[in-house]
Amino acid sequence: MSEIFDETNMRQILGKHIPEGETLLAGIHGISQEVQIRGIFGKCIRTEDKLIPDEKGGVIALDKRAYSTHDVYIGITQHSLVIAGCERNQYLYQFGDVPDGIGMDVQEITSELFLADIGTRFSLADIQSCKYKKGWMGSVKCFLTMKNGSYFKLIFPKLGGLGKGMPHHAEYREAIIQRLSEN
Repeated sequence: MSEIFDETNMRQILGKHIPEGETLLAGIHGISQEVQIRGIFGKCIRTEDKLIPDEKGGVIALDKRAYSTHDVYIGITQHSLVIAGCERNQYLYQFGDVPDGIGMDVQEITSELFLADIGTRFSLADIQSCKYKKGWMGSVKCFLTMKNGSYFKLIFPKLGGLGKGMPHHAEYREAIIQRLSEN
């Protein structure tokens, strides 16, 4: 558990999801209370754990949800928000037809995409709203809604764990709150 509160470990995990050409500006340990990730993917087929590109493939609508509290790393780059699990988590995956009038862009699959990687990176421009409330023991509760209907209920703790594994937590937390508030 102590490796969760390690800035080097956090950078490695978030680094797997950072777009090429961007760098991590700030990253913290947080807590996810509830997640719903929505996506529509085209020209692909679904296997047990991934989407595979296929010119003859159809359009797949995905809802990926988690209702249990779990540890996450939250980071921002120049243009992206990255939220990655500190440990392997279980999600509820529901697949269906594309709902009429939802107005979501279809993401064409050009390479294999693991279901576990869906919903780890969002463009900062795609944030619809971000609301904050004071939480317990100096924490900040964040309700983040994306333009595609995805949302996150997050907690940004005041401290980055015991010890000195995350020396920049307070500074990075404020930078993330400030950047998310700009949208």
